[in-house]
Amino acid sequence: MAELKGLCESLPNQGILLDTLAIQEAKDSSEIENIITTHDELYASQEDSSVTPAAKEVRHYVSALRTGYEAVKSSGLIRLETLLSVQAELEQNRAGLRKLPGTVLKNESSGEVIYEPPQSAAEVESLMGNLIDFIHADDGLDPLLRMTITHHQFESIHPFYDGNGRTGRILNLLMLQRDGLLELPVLYLSRYITLTKPDYYRLLQTVRDENRWAEWCCYLLRGVALTSRSAVTLVKALRELMLKTKHDLRERLPKLYSQDLLNNLFRHPYTKIEFIERELEVSRITAGKYLEQLATAGFVRKQKMGKTNFYINDPLFALLSGVTLDLTGS
Repeated sequence: MAELKGLCESLPNQGILLDTLAIQEAKDSSEIENIITTHDELYASQEDSSVTPAAKEVRHYVSALRTGYEAVKSSGLIRLETLLSVQAELEQNRAGLRKLPGTVLKNESSGEVIYEPPQSAAEVESLMGNLIDFIHADDGLDPLLRMTITHHQFESIHPFYDGNGRTGRILNLLMLQRDGLLELPVLYLSRYITLTKPDYYRLLQTVRDENRWAEWCCYLLRGVALTSRSAVTLVKALRELMLKTKHDLRERLPKLYSQDLLNNLFRHPYTKIEFIERELEVSRITAGKYLEQLATAGFVRKQKMGKTNFYINDPLFALLSGVTLDLTGS
């Protein structure tokens, strides 16, 4: 994780990571909840209302992650209001903490009730207050262990009517950020949970039934280690690709090159005239000319989708959509 943090800090524009890598975390976290979409849909759906419901859900996740990230960056704290804002952005409502009884967790296949979280509104509110205190406790506990315990407790309290799983996974990233282990939420922990989903739910329940904390903590800590290695590989490859593209742009299109243009090409795997126009502060005609020159020179590939012309950074798209996780690591 320290290597990953250092790599992120070495990039000239860390915001690019927040924009591009957050989409992967959002996609994987949403997939755990059976919200399935493709990278093409996601990258082409930015600021577009005519997208699939699944892609729209994932975009809400990206926005929720950014909401939490900005709140923690500003205050250095993870307040209850932070989690309420994250969940509200995910679900696009302000339902808040559960107030009505009746919530149970069931086996997806059999329909059998496997766990009943706290039911009364007062207990849910009290437990969440206790959890927020635990997150900020100055008791010498290792921050990674605190994260694993907090995640279990949050999912067991199950404080919201909807969005508990995704809010809990965002909370993991916010805790790493708050404790200074990562400056940016770029750890693909949801990929690990997706690939080990039976173990994830089994071990959550094992703690509830048998109080076996060690196995649960080791499971999630292993996920942190494996996903950190994967993210290191990805960020290194991203940095190298940016440097190569920067060199090629300067050499082949010196009059067109600017750092802002390079940032745009790596912030949006699927860019378009509106993005160039806004981020480079140029006219629509000029933005169109820039993209046509880039397409002619082979830096992007022009593709019409619906009524919109997208200009696709194929090497970046291949890099982001080809992320894998090796579960054989120790």
